[in-house]
Amino acid sequence: MNARSRFARGRIARRSPADIATMRRAGRVVAEMHAEIRLQLRPGVTTAQLDQIGRDVLERRGATSNFLNYHGFPAVICTSVNEQVVHGIPGSLVLHEGDVVSIDCGAIIDGWHGDAAFTAGVGTISAEAQRLIEVTDEALAAAVEQMVAGKTLGDVGYAVEQVAKRSRLGVVDGYCGHGIGRAMHEDPDVLNTGRPGKGLRLEVGNVLAIEPMLSLSGEEDTIQLADGWTVLMADGSLSAHSEHTVAVTDNGPEILTRA
Repeated sequence: MNARSRFARGRIARRSPADIATMRRAGRVVAEMHAEIRLQLRPGVTTAQLDQIGRDVLERRGATSNFLNYHGFPAVICTSVNEQVVHGIPGSLVLHEGDVVSIDCGAIIDGWHGDAAFTAGVGTISAEAQRLIEVTDEALAAAVEQMVAGKTLGDVGYAVEQVAKRSRLGVVDGYCGHGIGRAMHEDPDVLNTGRPGKGLRLEVGNVLAIEPMLSLSGEEDTIQLADGWTVLMADGSLSAHSEHTVAVTDNGPEILTRA
C-alpha cells in the first residue's frame, strides 16, 4: 500500500538484529494471513470474507493491522480484482472462476511492521493471466536477489524493470515499494525501475518492502475510483502485484514475510 514519489537522501535506516527478529515475527503473521486466504480463494467467496480471515489470523496471533484505519482505510487487507492494481476495498464483491485477485496485507508486533502481497487466480484462469502472475513473482525474486550490502536501489528497480521488459509487460506508473520499520511506510521509495549502481547504497540492517506491480497489456497508466482508494489500469487490462518485506543481512537477503 504505497503511492509516493519522494526520494530519500543520505542513508537508509539500519535495524538491529533484535529489531529484525521482531519484524520477522510480524512477517510470519503476514505469511499466515496469506496462506489462510489462499486456501479460501474460490468462486462464490466475497472479498469481505477474505478480509475476515485476515482479521481472525491477526487476533489469533496477538498482532494488529497496519492497514485498518490507515488514512481511513476500512479493512485489514486490500483485495484488488482483475484490472484493479492496488488498494481495492473488501466488500460484497463475489469472486468468479477465472478472476485474478491481488491480496495485500500487513501486521504489527511490538511496534514493528511487516507488509506483503500476492496475486492468485480463482479456479482456472487464462494462460495469459497465469503468465502475468508468474512474471510478477519472478520480478520480485529478481529484485530480492539485489538486496545485498553494496548494491543500490537502482539495482533493485532495474531488476524488476528488466524482467517486465523481457516479457513485454508494463511496470505500473506511480506506485512503488518503500522502507519499513516502526511505520509501514518509511523512506526511501523503492521504485520498480532504475539504473544499475545508482541511488542509495544498501547496508546490512536495511529493511525494504519491495513490490512489483505489472500489467498484462504493457501499459502503465492508472486511474483511481471515487472511493479514494481503488486503483485500476486505465486501459482495463489485467494487473498483478507481488510484495515481500526483505532485510539485508550478513548472509544476503532475508525475506521476513515468508512462513
